Amino acid sequence: MKKRLATVGLAMAMACAGMAQAQVDLSALDRDMAGPRAQVLVLGSVHLSELPEGFEPGSLEPLLARLAAFKPDVITIEAIPGESCDLMARHPAVYDPGDVSHYCSRPEAARAATGLDVPAAIAEVDKALADWPAMPAPARRRHLAALFMAAGDNASALTQWLQLPQAERRVGDGPDAALVAQLDKAMTRNSESFQIAARLAARLGLPRVFPVDDHTGDNAAIPDAEVGAYADAIRQAWSSSAAQLQPLREREDALVKRGDMLALYRYINRPDVRSVQADGDIGAAMRSASPKRYAQVYVAGWETRNLRMVANIRAAFRERPGARVLSIVGASHKPWFDSLLGQMQGVEIVDAGTVLQASPD
Repeated sequence: MKKRLATVGLAMAMACAGMAQAQVDLSALDRDMAGPRAQVLVLGSVHLSELPEGFEPGSLEPLLARLAAFKPDVITIEAIPGESCDLMARHPAVYDPGDVSHYCSRPEAARAATGLDVPAAIAEVDKALADWPAMPAPARRRHLAALFMAAGDNASALTQWLQLPQAERRVGDGPDAALVAQLDKAMTRNSESFQIAARLAARLGLPRVFPVDDHTGDNAAIPDAEVGAYADAIRQAWSSSAAQLQPLREREDALVKRGDMLALYRYINRPDVRSVQADGDIGAAMRSASPKRYAQVYVAGWETRNLRMVANIRAAFRERPGARVLSIVGASHKPWFDSLLGQMQGVEIVDAGTVLQASPD
């Protein structure tokens, strides 16, 4: 009897060990969900600011037409929210002030015009949007544009500015001469946040776009004396994959030179292209035998950044189950966004290739 008990006990222990190792399958929790799933389209983008001189924003029109046909309710962009920029600026010992000034807009002029610092401006933006009419008067749009700029969200400010008649894009109700000059300049600035996201949002009558970038997660704590070695390790990893990435760059350059931006976006959003790029970047870093595994530290920062960005995207449509969401981000992020967002409950990933191949009506 004792032997039998021992055998049964061993079997139970092994069963419990198996249970401990098993993972909970979350993939079907939304199988019987009420209402439609959110439709999320991740558009991998080139950084328009890096294109050669002579780039014509008008060449984006075929792309904009297809994105407009998708009819997103929510548009997110690769820009750091004003709230995050304000946090980073308040912790100079943690975040290099040079990085903050590089990634974040400067709201000083908007603060002078509105009298609001970033936290106060964010509160006023939320208050304005909570009672936003379907057909706001020009004065109200100008006021909200100024609030967005004070909140560190220039792309949303431009979204409002573009919905004003030309004669109403003027000083008054918030914007002073300095802000008007900034907004007019933004209309011609080569940035996917402005030339794609803000213009599309304005075309669709949306009140704003949502900045979702994050650089707190990839803020690796590398000692000053080792920064050079860290950078060298990443460069060496990338150099090992230069040959496999060269054809991709050449194809992209040819499409840019031809001015066919729709073909370019179709190309860079192809899964096979993104797979080669991901392996040449992150795969190469994981294979690198760098000192102190610096290349793997880079990968950890990259993954943390993507996780936090995706969390910000999810928050952007948190209160809108079933929303249609367009997330515009540097193309290197797309595989991570598709994978992570695809794990969310009630979320369905839309194939970018299908949207970009469709003929807009």
